[in-house]
Amino acid sequence: MTSAERVRMRTPDVSTDDLRMLLALARTGKLVTAATLLGIDHTTVSRRLRRLETGLGVTLVERGTDGWALSEIGRVVVERAAPLEQILQEVRDAVSGDEGTVRGSVRLSTPDGFGTKIASVAVAEVIAAHPGISVELVTSTRPISSRASGYDLAVSIGEPRQGWLASEFLTNYTLGLYASRRYLNTRPRIASPTDLTDHRLVFYVDSHLNVAELDLARRFAGMHVGLGCTNVSAQVEATLHGAGVGLLPCFMAEEEPDLIRVLPSEIAFTLAFSLSSRRNSPAPDAVGLIRQAIRSVVVARQDLLVPRT
Repeated sequence: MTSAERVRMRTPDVSTDDLRMLLALARTGKLVTAATLLGIDHTTVSRRLRRLETGLGVTLVERGTDGWALSEIGRVVVERAAPLEQILQEVRDAVSGDEGTVRGSVRLSTPDGFGTKIASVAVAEVIAAHPGISVELVTSTRPISSRASGYDLAVSIGEPRQGWLASEFLTNYTLGLYASRRYLNTRPRIASPTDLTDHRLVFYVDSHLNVAELDLARRFAGMHVGLGCTNVSAQVEATLHGAGVGLLPCFMAEEEPDLIRVLPSEIAFTLAFSLSSRRNSPAPDAVGLIRQAIRSVVVARQDLLVPRT
């Protein structure tokens, strides 16, 4: 018998306030963060969640490596309960005379380069036009777990994943080799790929690289990583200051006038960004505005994302 079937065989004891605890934990993935969001102590959140699970007779959340994740039945419950916060806010707006105002808090996860150059621009435009929306932008270059929680929208590197996430293709982007003008004027000439063996690569730390699509350093036989950085913005800065030849996203490097692209016709890697969203977001209107703004900035910056060689 499945968990859902057991629930249907009994009259569950459900508190609306306890459901708010579950929604907050589903959104943040952390007890302490959920408690801060609700303005209460994390032990209260834990106790109320246990009461909700006891009342329903099912396990709603499970401890994961990165915090708390929803169980299969937990995702079903959250999806059904997601409109609750929106309804409560609409009641408040009706009383205060603010009906029609888009409100909500959106948690957005992106790779750090995308967050710096694209997502932050999109978010700024939205919150300037809609003061009732607040956004938490978390940057991390890592794959999206099929059981991930803690965000409303997430941009990730790679093609859209299948599963309970609503995932869609966002855009392609190109990585190329770049070096500073000063570096190129003082180091051995780079006229062909074989010349790269005289230079050091600036790229990710191999042991910390969790995204398979970025496993590109091995494509450069005889060229070792002289400086590895887990943050692509640091890679750009290191390349600007002569640490070596950087394998960088073009949408970041092309905006630096002192960086020159090396061997553009011979070396270019095209990857994809995907956009995933939670189907149970408590602020669907706010999420929709952020998604639309991200897509608009992506369209406006296509010449940088995929430059012509």
